[in-house]
Amino acid sequence: MSDLVVRRLLIDLSTPFAVRWNGGDAFRSAFFNALSMSFPVGEQYFIDSVRTGLKSLPEEKRTPFAAEVQGFIGQEATHRRIHGLFNEHLIAQGLSNEIERRGLRRLKVNAHRDLRIHLAATAATEHFTALFADWMLRHPEALAGAEPRLQTLWLWHSAEESEHRCTAFDMYQACGGNHVWRLRVFRYITITFLSDVTRQTLRNLWQDRALFKMSTWRSAWRLLFSKDGMLRGNYAQWRDYTREDFHPSQHDASRSQQWLRDNAAQFSVVGAASPAA
Repeated sequence: MSDLVVRRLLIDLSTPFAVRWNGGDAFRSAFFNALSMSFPVGEQYFIDSVRTGLKSLPEEKRTPFAAEVQGFIGQEATHRRIHGLFNEHLIAQGLSNEIERRGLRRLKVNAHRDLRIHLAATAATEHFTALFADWMLRHPEALAGAEPRLQTLWLWHSAEESEHRCTAFDMYQACGGNHVWRLRVFRYITITFLSDVTRQTLRNLWQDRALFKMSTWRSAWRLLFSKDGMLRGNYAQWRDYTREDFHPSQHDASRSQQWLRDNAAQFSVVGAASPAA
Protein backbone atom coordinates (compact mmCIF):
# COMPACT_ATOMS: atom_id res chain seq x y z
CA MET A 1 0.00 0.00 0.00
CA SER A 2 1.17 3.56 -0.74
CA ASP A 3 0.79 6.78 1.22
CA LEU A 4 -0.54 9.29 -1.28
CA VAL A 5 -0.43 12.99 -0.46
CA VAL A 6 -3.05 15.41 -1.81
CA ARG A 7 -1.46 18.63 -3.04
CA ARG A 8 -2.78 21.99 -4.20
CA LEU A 9 -0.79 23.43 -7.09
CA LEU A 10 0.18 27.06 -6.50
CA ILE A 11 -0.34 28.47 -9.97
CA ASP A 12 -2.88 30.97 -11.25
CA LEU A 13 -4.92 29.83 -14.24
CA SER A 14 -7.30 32.77 -14.20
CA THR A 15 -5.53 34.55 -17.06
CA PRO A 16 -5.48 33.26 -20.66
CA PHE A 17 -2.46 31.76 -22.39
CA ALA A 18 -1.35 31.72 -26.01
CA VAL A 19 -2.90 29.31 -28.51
CA ARG A 20 0.55 27.85 -29.13
CA TRP A 21 1.50 27.97 -25.49
CA ASN A 22 4.04 25.15 -25.76
CA GLY A 23 7.06 27.01 -27.07
CA GLY A 24 5.16 28.37 -30.07
CA ASP A 25 4.95 24.80 -31.42
CA ALA A 26 1.60 24.02 -33.03
CA PHE A 27 1.78 20.24 -32.70
CA ARG A 28 3.05 20.09 -29.14
CA SER A 29 0.38 22.57 -28.07
CA ALA A 30 -2.42 20.73 -29.91
CA PHE A 31 -1.34 17.31 -28.61
CA PHE A 32 -1.10 18.34 -24.96
CA ASN A 33 -4.39 20.20 -25.33
CA ALA A 34 -6.01 16.97 -26.57
CA LEU A 35 -4.72 15.10 -23.54
CA SER A 36 -6.01 17.79 -21.20
CA MET A 37 -9.42 17.80 -22.88
CA SER A 38 -9.78 14.10 -22.04
CA PHE A 39 -8.84 14.46 -18.37
CA PRO A 40 -11.90 15.78 -16.51
CA VAL A 41 -14.20 12.98 -17.69
CA GLY A 42 -11.43 10.41 -17.44
CA GLU A 43 -10.36 11.42 -13.93
CA GLN A 44 -13.97 11.26 -12.70
CA TYR A 45 -14.32 7.80 -14.21
CA PHE A 46 -11.16 6.64 -12.42
CA ILE A 47 -12.44 8.06 -9.13
CA ASP A 48 -15.83 6.37 -9.51
CA SER A 49 -14.33 3.02 -10.49
CA VAL A 50 -11.80 2.84 -7.66
CA ARG A 51 -14.24 4.17 -5.06
CA THR A 52 -16.87 1.61 -6.08
CA GLY A 53 -14.23 -1.11 -6.09
CA LEU A 54 -13.26 -0.27 -2.52
CA LYS A 55 -16.86 -0.33 -1.35
CA SER A 56 -17.39 -3.74 -2.95
CA LEU A 57 -14.64 -5.37 -0.89
CA PRO A 58 -15.35 -7.16 2.39
CA GLU A 59 -14.22 -5.24 5.47
CA GLU A 60 -11.06 -7.26 6.03
CA LYS A 61 -9.84 -6.55 2.48
CA ARG A 62 -11.10 -2.96 2.41
CA THR A 63 -9.17 -1.63 5.38
CA PRO A 64 -5.64 -1.97 3.91
CA PHE A 65 -6.73 -0.05 0.79
CA ALA A 66 -8.77 2.70 2.43
CA ALA A 67 -6.09 5.34 2.97
CA GLU A 68 -4.45 4.81 -0.40
CA VAL A 69 -7.76 5.04 -2.25
CA GLN A 70 -8.62 8.27 -0.45
CA GLY A 71 -5.28 9.73 -1.51
CA PHE A 72 -5.84 8.54 -5.08
CA ILE A 73 -9.27 10.15 -5.16
CA GLY A 74 -7.87 13.40 -3.76
CA GLN A 75 -5.10 13.57 -6.35
CA GLU A 76 -7.39 12.72 -9.26
CA ALA A 77 -10.04 15.20 -8.14
CA THR A 78 -7.38 17.91 -8.05
CA HIS A 79 -6.22 16.97 -11.56
CA ARG A 80 -9.82 17.06 -12.78
CA ARG A 81 -10.37 20.53 -11.33
CA ILE A 82 -7.20 22.16 -12.62
CA HIS A 83 -7.48 20.68 -16.11
CA GLY A 84 -11.07 21.88 -16.15
CA LEU A 85 -9.72 25.41 -15.65
CA PHE A 86 -7.09 24.84 -18.36
CA ASN A 87 -9.76 23.54 -20.75
CA GLU A 88 -11.96 26.58 -20.21
CA HIS A 89 -9.24 28.65 -21.89
CA LEU A 90 -9.10 26.18 -24.79
CA ILE A 91 -12.85 26.51 -25.34
CA ALA A 92 -12.49 30.31 -25.23
CA GLN A 93 -9.86 29.96 -27.97
CA GLY A 94 -12.46 28.22 -30.15
CA LEU A 95 -11.50 24.58 -29.69
CA SER A 96 -14.28 21.97 -29.62
CA ASN A 97 -13.93 19.24 -26.98
CA GLU A 98 -15.09 16.24 -28.99
CA ILE A 99 -12.96 13.80 -26.99
CA GLU A 100 -14.97 14.64 -23.87
CA ARG A 101 -18.30 14.15 -25.64
CA ARG A 102 -17.12 10.84 -27.11
CA GLY A 103 -15.96 9.70 -23.69
CA LEU A 104 -19.30 10.51 -22.09
CA ARG A 105 -21.16 8.58 -24.77
CA ARG A 106 -18.86 5.58 -24.31
CA LEU A 107 -19.33 5.63 -20.54
CA LYS A 108 -23.10 5.65 -20.95
CA VAL A 109 -23.01 2.66 -23.30
CA ASN A 110 -20.72 0.67 -21.00
CA ALA A 111 -22.19 1.70 -17.64
CA HIS A 112 -23.87 -1.70 -17.15
CA ARG A 113 -20.64 -3.69 -17.37
CA ASP A 114 -19.09 -5.62 -14.49
CA LEU A 115 -17.17 -3.45 -12.01
CA ARG A 116 -14.00 -5.39 -12.80
CA ILE A 117 -14.19 -4.23 -16.43
CA HIS A 118 -14.25 -0.62 -15.26
CA LEU A 119 -11.34 -1.24 -12.90
CA ALA A 120 -9.41 -2.95 -15.70
CA ALA A 121 -10.06 0.04 -17.98
CA THR A 122 -8.92 2.40 -15.23
CA ALA A 123 -5.76 0.36 -14.57
CA ALA A 124 -4.96 0.22 -18.30
CA THR A 125 -5.40 3.96 -18.78
CA GLU A 126 -3.38 4.65 -15.66
CA HIS A 127 -0.59 2.55 -17.18
CA PHE A 128 -0.57 4.85 -20.22
CA THR A 129 -0.57 8.00 -18.11
CA ALA A 130 2.23 6.64 -15.91
CA LEU A 131 4.36 5.84 -18.98
CA PHE A 132 3.75 9.26 -20.48
CA ALA A 133 4.38 10.88 -17.09
CA ASP A 134 7.77 9.30 -16.59
CA TRP A 135 8.68 10.12 -20.20
CA MET A 136 7.78 13.75 -19.58
CA LEU A 137 10.01 13.89 -16.53
CA ARG A 138 12.85 12.38 -18.59
CA HIS A 139 12.26 14.76 -21.50
CA PRO A 140 11.73 18.33 -20.30
CA GLU A 141 12.37 19.45 -23.89
CA ALA A 142 8.78 18.39 -24.63
CA LEU A 143 7.80 21.58 -22.79
CA ALA A 144 10.71 23.73 -23.99
CA GLY A 145 9.68 27.37 -24.19
CA ALA A 146 6.29 26.74 -22.60
CA GLU A 147 4.85 29.30 -20.24
CA PRO A 148 6.31 28.55 -16.78
CA ARG A 149 2.97 28.04 -15.01
CA LEU A 150 1.95 25.52 -17.68
CA GLN A 151 5.30 23.72 -17.47
CA THR A 152 4.68 23.39 -13.75
CA LEU A 153 1.12 22.12 -14.33
CA TRP A 154 2.18 19.32 -16.67
CA LEU A 155 5.22 18.21 -14.67
CA TRP A 156 3.28 18.22 -11.38
CA HIS A 157 0.53 16.14 -12.99
CA SER A 158 3.14 13.79 -14.40
CA ALA A 159 4.79 13.34 -11.01
CA GLU A 160 1.49 12.46 -9.32
CA GLU A 161 0.44 10.07 -12.09
CA SER A 162 3.66 8.16 -11.60
CA GLU A 163 3.19 8.27 -7.84
CA HIS A 164 -0.26 6.61 -7.84
CA ARG A 165 0.34 4.24 -10.76
CA CYS A 166 -0.35 1.08 -8.68
CA THR A 167 -3.71 1.95 -7.06
CA ALA A 168 -6.21 0.96 -9.77
CA PHE A 169 -4.17 -2.11 -10.72
CA ASP A 170 -4.14 -3.35 -7.13
CA MET A 171 -7.86 -2.65 -6.75
CA TYR A 172 -8.59 -4.68 -9.91
CA GLN A 173 -6.71 -7.64 -8.49
CA ALA A 174 -8.32 -7.29 -5.05
CA CYS A 175 -11.75 -7.43 -6.69
CA GLY A 176 -10.93 -10.71 -8.41
CA GLY A 177 -9.80 -9.46 -11.80
CA ASN A 178 -7.84 -11.96 -13.88
CA HIS A 179 -5.02 -11.72 -16.41
CA VAL A 180 -7.14 -12.67 -19.44
CA TRP A 181 -9.59 -9.81 -18.98
CA ARG A 182 -6.82 -7.42 -18.00
CA LEU A 183 -5.23 -8.03 -21.42
CA ARG A 184 -8.52 -7.81 -23.33
CA VAL A 185 -9.37 -4.48 -21.78
CA PHE A 186 -5.79 -3.23 -22.17
CA ARG A 187 -5.88 -3.84 -25.93
CA TYR A 188 -9.25 -2.08 -26.17
CA ILE A 189 -7.96 0.91 -24.17
CA THR A 190 -4.81 1.08 -26.29
CA ILE A 191 -6.89 1.44 -29.46
CA THR A 192 -9.54 3.80 -28.10
CA PHE A 193 -7.17 6.02 -26.09
CA LEU A 194 -4.69 6.55 -28.92
CA SER A 195 -7.39 6.99 -31.57
CA ASP A 196 -9.36 9.46 -29.44
CA VAL A 197 -6.27 11.56 -28.69
CA THR A 198 -5.24 11.46 -32.35
CA ARG A 199 -8.66 12.64 -33.54
CA GLN A 200 -8.77 15.47 -31.02
CA THR A 201 -5.23 16.55 -31.87
CA LEU A 202 -6.17 16.71 -35.56
CA ARG A 203 -9.25 18.79 -34.71
CA ASN A 204 -7.11 21.14 -32.66
CA LEU A 205 -4.58 21.52 -35.47
CA TRP A 206 -7.36 22.21 -37.98
CA GLN A 207 -8.68 24.96 -35.74
CA ASP A 208 -5.15 26.39 -35.50
CA ARG A 209 -4.76 26.22 -39.30
CA ALA A 210 -1.60 24.15 -38.81
CA LEU A 211 -2.83 20.72 -39.91
CA PHE A 212 -1.17 20.74 -43.35
CA LYS A 213 2.12 22.44 -42.46
CA MET A 214 5.33 20.43 -42.70
CA SER A 215 6.62 22.00 -39.49
CA THR A 216 3.65 20.48 -37.67
CA TRP A 217 4.49 16.94 -38.73
CA ARG A 218 8.22 17.32 -38.16
CA SER A 219 7.34 18.26 -34.60
CA ALA A 220 4.97 15.27 -34.34
CA TRP A 221 7.70 12.91 -35.46
CA ARG A 222 10.21 14.30 -32.96
CA LEU A 223 7.75 14.17 -30.07
CA LEU A 224 6.17 10.78 -30.72
CA PHE A 225 8.21 8.62 -33.09
CA SER A 226 11.88 9.59 -32.76
CA LYS A 227 14.17 6.96 -31.21
CA ASP A 228 13.15 7.89 -27.67
CA GLY A 229 9.86 9.58 -28.57
CA MET A 230 6.80 9.39 -26.36
CA LEU A 231 5.30 6.44 -28.28
CA ARG A 232 8.30 4.68 -29.80
CA GLY A 233 10.41 5.11 -26.70
CA ASN A 234 7.72 3.63 -24.45
CA TYR A 235 6.94 0.51 -26.47
CA ALA A 236 8.88 -1.86 -24.19
CA GLN A 237 7.19 -0.45 -21.09
CA TRP A 238 3.80 -0.66 -22.82
CA ARG A 239 4.48 -4.32 -23.64
CA ASP A 240 5.41 -5.07 -20.02
CA TYR A 241 1.74 -4.75 -19.11
CA THR A 242 0.96 -7.88 -21.12
CA ARG A 243 3.09 -10.10 -18.86
CA GLU A 244 1.14 -12.18 -16.38
CA ASP A 245 3.61 -11.33 -13.61
CA PHE A 246 3.58 -7.57 -14.30
CA HIS A 247 2.97 -5.03 -11.57
CA PRO A 248 3.26 -1.22 -12.02
CA SER A 249 5.71 -1.01 -9.11
CA GLN A 250 8.25 -2.74 -11.36
CA HIS A 251 8.61 0.54 -13.27
CA ASP A 252 10.85 3.23 -11.85
CA ALA A 253 9.18 6.17 -10.09
CA SER A 254 12.33 7.90 -8.86
CA ARG A 255 11.97 10.85 -11.25
CA SER A 256 8.51 11.56 -9.85
CA GLN A 257 9.82 11.48 -6.29
CA GLN A 258 12.74 13.72 -7.22
CA TRP A 259 10.53 16.29 -8.95
CA LEU A 260 8.20 16.47 -5.97
CA ARG A 261 11.16 16.97 -3.62
CA ASP A 262 12.81 19.61 -5.82
CA ASN A 263 9.59 21.56 -6.47
CA ALA A 264 7.92 21.54 -3.06
CA ALA A 265 7.54 25.33 -3.29
CA GLN A 266 5.18 24.88 -6.25
CA PHE A 267 2.41 23.26 -4.20
CA SER A 268 0.94 23.06 -0.74
CA VAL A 269 0.01 19.82 0.95
CA VAL A 270 -3.73 19.68 1.53
CA GLY A 271 -3.44 16.52 3.62
CA ALA A 272 -2.15 13.02 3.81
CA ALA A 273 -4.44 10.19 2.93
CA SER A 274 -7.18 9.33 5.40
CA PRO A 275 -9.63 6.42 5.26
CA ALA A 276 -12.07 6.65 2.36
CA ALA A 277 -15.74 7.15 3.11
